Amino acid sequence: MSITDLFDVTDKVVIVTGASSGLGVAFAKAFAEAGADIVLAARRAEKLADTAAEVEARGRKALSVPADIADPDQCQAVVDAAMEAFGHVDILINNAGIGTAVPATRETPDQFRSVIDINLNGSYWMAQACARVMQPGSAIINISSILGLTTAGLPQAAYSASKAGVIGLTRDLAQQWGSRKGIRVNAIAPGFFASEMTDSYQDGYIDSQAPRILLGRIGQGEELAAAAIWLASPAAGYVTGQTIPVDGGITVT
Repeated sequence: MSITDLFDVTDKVVIVTGASSGLGVAFAKAFAEAGADIVLAARRAEKLADTAAEVEARGRKALSVPADIADPDQCQAVVDAAMEAFGHVDILINNAGIGTAVPATRETPDQFRSVIDINLNGSYWMAQACARVMQPGSAIINISSILGLTTAGLPQAAYSASKAGVIGLTRDLAQQWGSRKGIRVNAIAPGFFASEMTDSYQDGYIDSQAPRILLGRIGQGEELAAAAIWLASPAAGYVTGQTIPVDGGITVT
């Protein structure tokens, strides 16, 4: 294969969770531009139509499936809808997630569980449902966070625990499904990217973290999506079980 062919995802079917806004939209648009058809899943059904329009404007098919990935049955329904519409699922971008910033002595059990339920458990339910139908050569990309690897000055015990859990989940699923199913499982650990989560940060927070970013700026969604396309493509055919920080250098400071 040529180098260009190694990065080809033409006609692949990609499920993107958390596809109603932010990084989920960036993933959907990038994979559509790269030639894939996209299954869009998120709780906010009304916003999925906007993402679907972005996919279709790039000449690819879009299927919107409203779903709460904290519910295993709804995860299975996303995969069932994808199989009915396209006949195969090749790539999962496990992007859906929520965050909180609650001091650990005041965080309630329900607050903690809600983050774990979506960020960690939901990633597992989606991966599990996809792995049942994926063929050898398929890829799962879990979206973790640098907060699974380091701290960033906010009280985010639930979020950090969930994202560290995603890294452990990635390793184990790669081990289970590599030789037996031929499915590669990797994770991306984003740094600071413009999203609804960063929009909710208090004024001045990103600026306070700027000295830790070796490249001196927050990331662009396209830069994160490009890493996902690499991990999903044959170019990363010998990469599995890994967590790739895309963070401007925060994790080495």
